[in-house]
Amino acid sequence: MHVVTLIPGDGIGPEITKAVMDIFAAAQVPIQWEEQNAGQTTFDQSGELIPTSLLKSLEKNKVALKGPITTPVGKGFRSINITLRQKYDLYQNVRPSKTTPGIKSRYEGIDLVLFRENTEGLYSGLEVYDERLGIADSFNRITVAGSRKICRAAFAYAAKHGRKKVTLAHKANILKMAGTLMLNACKEASNEFPQIVFEDKIIDNMCMQLVNKPEQFDVVVTTNLFGDILSDLCAGLVGGLGVVAGANIGDDMAIFEAVHGSAPDIAGQGKANPTALLRSGIMMLHYLGEHALADQIDKALDATLLNPEECTGDLGGKASTSQFAQSIIAKL
Repeated sequence: MHVVTLIPGDGIGPEITKAVMDIFAAAQVPIQWEEQNAGQTTFDQSGELIPTSLLKSLEKNKVALKGPITTPVGKGFRSINITLRQKYDLYQNVRPSKTTPGIKSRYEGIDLVLFRENTEGLYSGLEVYDERLGIADSFNRITVAGSRKICRAAFAYAAKHGRKKVTLAHKANILKMAGTLMLNACKEASNEFPQIVFEDKIIDNMCMQLVNKPEQFDVVVTTNLFGDILSDLCAGLVGGLGVVAGANIGDDMAIFEAVHGSAPDIAGQGKANPTALLRSGIMMLHYLGEHALADQIDKALDATLLNPEECTGDLGGKASTSQFAQSIIAKL
């Protein structure tokens, strides 16, 4: 039995979380959920944005499934996601993007996985503002250790999953020092995995190549800011944020999450699509070693996506969140 911290989140979070729980229960997944929460709703109720009880649960269980969380805007609060990633050194942000029959897309044959460094770069929170001059400086902190960890993780993933190529997206032609650190780290990792083809592309060219011919890419690795942008771009290639999984992985902890927003405008209306959170849960099952159950649920989801009438409105159907989940359950 796996004990997993469950963070429903805000807005549509509780609805899509219930859908995933129902599907997992029907598939008889051996999980005991330990529910904790964070975000705007939690702050309104308890005055705590990230409760101590949640941190203790994460530190005990080491694995979590997280719905979309709202960080209060304009009140000096730091992003909850960034806080958790840095606190627990969840240095790998892993985002698969794959075309799926039944989900409308302009492309075919896309099957890539993006590895975004998750703790450094321009998201380090190192900023100063000179009020007299009206100048703000943000420091792009890149470390040798951090670069080596994320690059090796990308190559190790490629080797484990039979992937053929790793592409580094960087800006070393302009960011001579920071960009070169990541480039050198990937070259080191490439030497360790000689069976994996390694290439590097300047970030602006990378964006153009992703739009022109995304099927050429396999595993992509990059820095925090570039990865934040590219991961959403890649999601857009295969149907949007509502259908892609996300994971934040460290050496001894992992938080799997829906990467879309909390959509408060449709909260409580039964319209939310749980696919992104379900696919994140499927990633979590693979992480936990429950490969057969993960594959079973994945196949039931894919079979349901082939029938638009069984899907939620954003996927072209008229089903509610719970009806969509029940269609998946019927195919298990």
